[in-house]
Amino acid sequence: MLSDERTAWFAETFDALTANIELAVLGKQRVIRLVLTSLVSEGHLLLEDYPGTGKTMLARALAATLEGSHARIQFTPDLLPSDVTGVTVYEQKQGTFEFHPGPIFHAIVLADEINRASPKTQSALLEVMEEGHVTVDGVTHDVPKPFMVIATQNPVEQAGTYRLPEAQLDRFLMKTSLGYPDAAATEELLAGSRIRDRVDLVKPVMAIERIDEMSRIADDVYVDGAIITYVRQLAEKSRELPHVRLGLSPRGCLALIRVTKTWAASQGRAHVVPHDVFELAHPVLSHRIILDGEAQFRGIGIDQVVNELMVSVPAPTLRA
Repeated sequence: MLSDERTAWFAETFDALTANIELAVLGKQRVIRLVLTSLVSEGHLLLEDYPGTGKTMLARALAATLEGSHARIQFTPDLLPSDVTGVTVYEQKQGTFEFHPGPIFHAIVLADEINRASPKTQSALLEVMEEGHVTVDGVTHDVPKPFMVIATQNPVEQAGTYRLPEAQLDRFLMKTSLGYPDAAATEELLAGSRIRDRVDLVKPVMAIERIDEMSRIADDVYVDGAIITYVRQLAEKSRELPHVRLGLSPRGCLALIRVTKTWAASQGRAHVVPHDVFELAHPVLSHRIILDGEAQFRGIGIDQVVNELMVSVPAPTLRA
């Protein structure tokens, strides 16, 4: 059972981290909170967005806020798995083989335009995301903990890209979009154009190692049996909806429970409420529910299907 003190500390820390990152990424509080929710829930995030919306800045601001190392990998068709994971090199002076770690060995990794890499390179990243380690020449190397991949893909330019398979999409805890800033944020950004790099405004709030403490608190958030039944019903209904080829998997159900616990703690609550499930339905479900070809022909989008799903399954009423 979570104490009021631990719950309050979690919410205050979460708010402080959000506000600090927002110094660099203006007007995107909800997206920042989703990123932090993914990190605390020990998951990865997929950002599908246009160029120039601040995806790289978001990853850098997150790393700067948590005093964590970060790296950016630009995915291209000629990128090799070893360019991501690292390579074993023979050192002539010592007469030994030494492992030279790749850019994946950082706390926060931005995988830019991940769908431009070959399936083989995507698979190398998949192992790290799922297993938390890299295997090179039969030797396993653990990545730092906490560890988070923020992957991006451009929804417009599809020439020369490789579609992410459903198995890899399912490895991302959440998918969201940063989007363009609103009018107020845009004007504030333009008024401060003399600031060349807004990440310089971000100062460390806490050591990244304390994310593990926040994760343990989120694990202790209470989930009522009615909420568990609600998530099960959503999964079952998602497989029955028209135009759905692949519904919500058990892994997707677990992901939804994990993020709602973190989200509840960020609101200062030690228990999950149905609205938490509703709030996080789109980020968790939109890349896991796969539509059939007829849906695209009829112009039916995934957001429409998720909305239909949430309306079709009544949320439980919990006693206070």
